[in-house]
Formats: sequence, structure tokens, C-alpha cells
Amino acid sequence: MTATTSPPTERLASRRIAWIRRRRALADLWRRFRRDRPGLFGLVVLTLIVFMAVAAPLIADPARFDLLAVRDIEEWQSPNSSHWFGTDDNGRDVFAMFVHGSRVSLLVGLTAAAIAIVIGSLFGLTSGYTAGSWLDRVLNRVTEWFLVIPFLPLAIVLVSVLDEPTLFGLIKPGLGVIVFVIGITSWPGTARVIRAQVMSVKERLYVDRARALGANDRHVITRHILPNVTGLIVANATLTVPITILTESTLSFLGLGDPTRQSWGRILNEAKQAGAITRNAWWYYLPAGIGILLVVLAFTLIGQALETILNPKLRERES
Repeated sequence: MTATTSPPTERLASRRIAWIRRRRALADLWRRFRRDRPGLFGLVVLTLIVFMAVAAPLIADPARFDLLAVRDIEEWQSPNSSHWFGTDDNGRDVFAMFVHGSRVSLLVGLTAAAIAIVIGSLFGLTSGYTAGSWLDRVLNRVTEWFLVIPFLPLAIVLVSVLDEPTLFGLIKPGLGVIVFVIGITSWPGTARVIRAQVMSVKERLYVDRARALGANDRHVITRHILPNVTGLIVANATLTVPITILTESTLSFLGLGDPTRQSWGRILNEAKQAGAITRNAWWYYLPAGIGILLVVLAFTLIGQALETILNPKLRERES
């Protein structure tokens, strides 16, 4: 009876111990993160912006930037009690455009960054673990091809070419194409960083000991290598999001964004076309520019803080 019940009990005990260790690790991560003032400032700023994006329909009525609903509103109003950020050349409320534009900018940035991190992690793990093999050489050539070609021109060309009624029947035009293009052009840097880390981790003694005890490649990757590069992946993800947000804003500013969705980049594009700079209508373009700057700064500060905390070499250097 004891022999049949002990293995499940041991498994439950090991899971509980693992869960306690994860909780302690997260608590230690949060304790160290709170000591990093720039990172904490970035987290506060990002939390406020995310809250604004999630609660956008409650904060600003989308009808306030609907062309059919604002026909009787005066154009080019400076900020006032009725229109906090003024109005544009069509009488649309700039504050409502700014609030709802944050949703698209964050959605595209986070989704495209997730795609880039997944692709970069898969390439980096596979290439680093099979370093020196034919598979590693093939993956390196693909990564180098994406690194050699200029990032922004490649994204512009892909958006222009792939903006069809459907992308092979899988991705809808507009926002879906933007996310797809930014995601598949933003991963090479992540792949290179993770590959270098994997090549270092796989040569450590505990990995050799696991192989000597009969562990297969799947066990070594999932139990020993991946947990040791997860921190680097998380830190790299927070540093990839600003790049994707800037890319979406650039594409929208150039007129290659989704014309049916309001975003910060599109606001800048429309302000330029309407001549807001020559009219000194700073309230039209300045909020969107500051919003992009704050989001990029927040993610960069968080990413640098996490990289310092999760990277032992950087943590020792800081101390």
C-alpha cells in the first residue's frame, strides 16, 4: 500500500517545493525591482498608459472624432474646457483621438513584439544548442540575411506588397499585416542574444551531468537550458516592445498604417498633412509625440532594470 501511494505523494511534494521556490524567486525579483527607481518610474508610467488604453471607451467617447458627428464643431480650437487637447482641421476632438490611439499603438507593439520574441527564441535556442551543425549554419544565414537588410525599408516594402484583401487567406489586411510585418522583421537581435547565452549554458557542468545520467535533448533544453535563458528572454521582450511601437508609429506616419484605426502615428501623419506645424497648432501633434516618447521610455527603463536584475554579471557590476 505504501509503495503504491508514495510516488504520487512525492510528486505532489516536489511540485509544492517548486511552486514555493517560484514564489520566492518572484518575491525576490519584485524586491530588487522596487530598488531600481528608473525601472519603477517606467512601471508607473506604463501602468497609467495601459489603464488609459483599456478604459478608453469610458474616458473619451469615440463619436468625438467621428467626421459625421463633428460637422458643427469649430475647427482648430486650442485646448479649452470642452476639448482638453483642442480640435483638428475637421473639428474632431484631439483628446479622444489620443486616448483611443493608445489602444492601437500598444496592441500592435505588444503583439508584434510577442511574435518577434517567439521567433527569435526558437531560432536562438535551436541554433545555440546545435552550434556547429548544418542546422546552426542555415539558421545563422537566415538571421544574418535579416540583419543585413535595412529594417525599416524591408518593413515598408513588405507592408506595401502584402496589403491585399487577404494574406494567403490567413491574415486580414490593415492592422493584421502591420503586426505580421513588424513581428517577422524584429526578431534577429533576440535570436543572436539568446544563441550566445544558450551556447554558454549548455557547456556547464550540470548539463554534462544530466547528459551522463541519460537525459535526452528535450529534457536538457526544457529543464536546464530554457529556465536559465528565460530571464534574458523576458528582459529582451521589454526592450523589443519599444522598437515595435516606434516601427508602427513610423509606418503610420508614412501613411502605411491601418486607415480604419486611430493610432498615435496616424495622428502625426494627419497633423502633418493638415499643416498643423505651419498653423502653430501644437495641440494636434504634441500629445501623440509625447505619448510615443513616454511608452518607449517606460518599456526601456523596465527592460534595463530587468536585464540588470536577471543578469548575474550586470548585477555584480552594479553592486
